[in-house]
Amino acid sequence: MHTVTIHARAAASLRTIAGTDAGGRYEQRLAAAREVLQGRSVWHVNSTSAGGGVAELLRSCLGYLVDDGIDTRWMVIDGDPEFFTITKRIHNRLHGVLGDGGPLGGPERRHNVDVTRSNAIDIRRSVRAGDIVVVHDPQPLGLVPVLRSLGATVIWTCHIGADTPSPLVRSAWDFLVPDARAAQAITFTRAAYAWDGLEADRVHVLPPCIDHGSPKNVAIDPERTFAILRAAGLISGLGDCGDATFARSDGTQGRVSHRAQMTQEAPPPSDVPVVVQVSRWDALKDPLGVIRGFFDEPSITGSHLMLAGPMPGTVVDDPEAATVLAEVHELWESLPAPHRGRVHIANLPTDDAEENATIVNALQRHADVVVQKSLAEGFGLTVTEAMWKGRAVVAGRVGGIRDQIEDGVSGILVDPRDLTAFGNAIGSLLADPSLASGLGAAAEHRVRERYLAPQYLGAYLQLFAELA
Repeated sequence: MHTVTIHARAAASLRTIAGTDAGGRYEQRLAAAREVLQGRSVWHVNSTSAGGGVAELLRSCLGYLVDDGIDTRWMVIDGDPEFFTITKRIHNRLHGVLGDGGPLGGPERRHNVDVTRSNAIDIRRSVRAGDIVVVHDPQPLGLVPVLRSLGATVIWTCHIGADTPSPLVRSAWDFLVPDARAAQAITFTRAAYAWDGLEADRVHVLPPCIDHGSPKNVAIDPERTFAILRAAGLISGLGDCGDATFARSDGTQGRVSHRAQMTQEAPPPSDVPVVVQVSRWDALKDPLGVIRGFFDEPSITGSHLMLAGPMPGTVVDDPEAATVLAEVHELWESLPAPHRGRVHIANLPTDDAEENATIVNALQRHADVVVQKSLAEGFGLTVTEAMWKGRAVVAGRVGGIRDQIEDGVSGILVDPRDLTAFGNAIGSLLADPSLASGLGAAAEHRVRERYLAPQYLGAYLQLFAELA
């Protein structure tokens, strides 16, 4: 295992960003948690420090708790390729998808135990009796009984799930539930995701959030947006457009200096409408369906499509990314020349996490429409990010996205397997900027009311106080 440094973030804005009532509730929960956490540490354990929504959530939000006086720490487990192949298989099954079709049986359980035993050596050196440990998702779940034996209070958080449990979903539950039952509390992002076989009084619903003050979500003016996108090689057609700098979380200044790895015929002009999807290279995000649906709508003639994701091989716990990206490239190459010229595949630089976040921020702000055509989704952080920026969003009517977006009010929901409906929704927004603007304004308000750090962190602080 290794420890990730958490930089303190100025927490004063948590009292105001979501309104007076939310700020007051956060302050009350913080005071109660401080009282019971004296002399205790709060640990978060997951499987990667970069790439994916959980790592991003922890990186951006934990610093507020540090600034507010909560001794907060973050550890990441180590694992070999076989371990992450198994956990990706579990991830897919929890979404109701077969994935690689491999088994979940005795050999897989024994390998997980071996990896857990190796990580437990480090965890025993760090965690003390009385500490609170939040274990995120299936990868480190095997550590829960180990942590309980050390006298820690353990919360297991599952960020993924399926709308309707199938035998495939239940096979993943059966594999995981012995370790999950060892936790004093279990949180899900939606009530519908709670498993059978868990004690109801241990189950809590805590939807995630975005960090309003992070490089990915902080306000950027149009001039700097263009500068950042040009510096990253994502758009063309601009002269000297300003300085591609950004404020880092630690207060220092950064500059966008790494360029995206592009698959395209030419960069999109800066003045054409752009539809954007930002996601991992994951079959559940359906990048192939995004391309096909985009061209299924004949009215989308002058617009361009950009699919943006991380550089290949940079997300340790996602072994299927290279295969999915290769399929996207294959489809792009098969498109007729006029269509191919309007599709751009962007592998965003990931050497600097906050530079990457800044590029995503600028790309979402530049987009005329943001899409997230997920076939399954626990909670769509990229959906919330785009909503916070006042973008019109078209997303799959699945999982947590159904909670995030009120269809026709703060975005448009579609059956993600209906390519015609998906294309029609995009076309309607591109054809009616006032409709897109109205949905975007309502989207920003909904995020402010429900999905910012004061609500999320406050809910965890309340749970800490109840369990400690």
